[in-house]
Amino acid sequence: MARRGSGLFSVGTILASFFGAGMIAIAFAYFNYKFQEYKFVNFDEWLVYKKADVFNPSEEKYLVVFYSSKKAGTVENLNKLRPKYKILAIDYYQQNFPSNEHVTYVRAGTDTILKIIQRFNIYKTPSVFIIKKVKEGLYKQDSIIAELDTINEIPTDL
Repeated sequence: MARRGSGLFSVGTILASFFGAGMIAIAFAYFNYKFQEYKFVNFDEWLVYKKADVFNPSEEKYLVVFYSSKKAGTVENLNKLRPKYKILAIDYYQQNFPSNEHVTYVRAGTDTILKIIQRFNIYKTPSVFIIKKVKEGLYKQDSIIAELDTINEIPTDL
């Protein structure tokens, strides 16, 4: 007489396998969610340039504006803004514009631009978000990423 439940494919073994696989999937999803919550910019690894020099951030917070200089009036409107934090303006087309006391225009290589687009899931220009200094050269995203229709829609309280 054969014993029930002692075979290689018993119900208990199959349920334990599904339970184990489910726990692994849940753990993976949880940690993926938690680490996606915090997006960092390391200016020591991602080189961006202000004119011909490497940009070294000095402010506690920046309002990052990822924009397209091909849209009419964008640069002029950026220069008129007076937000709470200094603007770090990154042009999709990498044009070189003079910075002022409220706006720092930076450029980067294609690889760095693609990393920024991918890291922050930027699908539309202009997109804006705040980054906050964690330690020297390392900044953390400190707001949601807002996709706007025009630069003029940037709230002044940002």
